[in-house]
Amino acid sequence: MKIGLCLGEFAWNGGPARMADTVAAVARTADDAGFSLIGVGDHLWQGPHAGGPEQPELECFTTLAVIAAHTRRALIAPLVAAAHFREPAVLAKMVTTLDVLSGGRAVLGIGAGWYEEEAVANGIAYPSLAERFERVEETIQICKRMWEGEQGADGPFEGKHYRLARTLNIPQVITRPHPPILIGGGGEKKTLRLVAKYADACNLYPSPDLGEKLEVLRRHCEAEGRDYDAIEKTIVMPVDVTGDSTKADELSGMLRGLSGLGVQTAIGIVAGPDPLRQVELIGEKVIPAVADA
Repeated sequence: MKIGLCLGEFAWNGGPARMADTVAAVARTADDAGFSLIGVGDHLWQGPHAGGPEQPELECFTTLAVIAAHTRRALIAPLVAAAHFREPAVLAKMVTTLDVLSGGRAVLGIGAGWYEEEAVANGIAYPSLAERFERVEETIQICKRMWEGEQGADGPFEGKHYRLARTLNIPQVITRPHPPILIGGGGEKKTLRLVAKYADACNLYPSPDLGEKLEVLRRHCEAEGRDYDAIEKTIVMPVDVTGDSTKADELSGMLRGLSGLGVQTAIGIVAGPDPLRQVELIGEKVIPAVADA
């Protein structure tokens, strides 16, 4: 099993004056420790699960660029980009730029979004859930067209929600045929169908029904003519291995159990005021313990 890292909480020791140093140190340490992926949550406000909008939140893609500059091996990903935040061509260009400047390590993590209060308060449209899923699908279609060939498909795109005169993209991504596409969420009717149709990876929560959701994904793959085994199975969850010497062992045991269900990558959202210590402990104790799972 591979281990990934997500920066989703930013109430760190030292406050804003130390954030740049913290991001750089976390990125270098995670890269050296063998984390397979480093991601950042795509929000303008902190979520209610971590204290709400009065808590600090760094913008996703700017932070990913800093991470890319301080790493050499780990994949770099928004976890996950909300489709309603940006026009598809802008998102495609941002992921392209990350891929070029990281030497081919970008991932397009994408989802339908969930934080209505955040969007409305910041003047960002927040359509119905059904429309947001339609926009996710069209966004993926546009990104894939912009990543075709040497400079994109370079033709018009006519969708229900988006219309482009030219799907042109220069410079082109380094990763071929395109950066991996990871779709976040476990909705059985829409999200997992989109995974089967378009994605290189799913991203689920380690809930009690995880095995059932993977079986639903398998059925969607059969319907779409996709190889279920070709889709990477990832999960994301908050982790905290500080304060108790048994926490890392407990996490390792849990992850080994998830591996038995078919999970290949576990992405930990590190919590607490000292993310660097979390990364060090996971690198020392958890990554080696699950490497053969």
